[in-house]
Amino acid sequence: MSPNEIEEIGAQVVDSAYKVHRILGPGLLESVYEAAMAVELGRRSLHVERQKPINVTY
Repeated sequence: MSPNEIEEIGAQVVDSAYKVHRILGPGLLESVYEAAMAVELGRRSLHVERQKPINVTY
């Protein structure tokens, strides 16, 4: 992936977050914003995977 592609994806993510916040406003649960971001990014044809499990050793 080229630096320009990464920058474009980053711009789409920031723009999506701004749109979600503008529409929903502050004060909701994180899960609500997560779901809305997944919808918004999907509308922009970006692949989204939510709540991927990760291994952590403590």
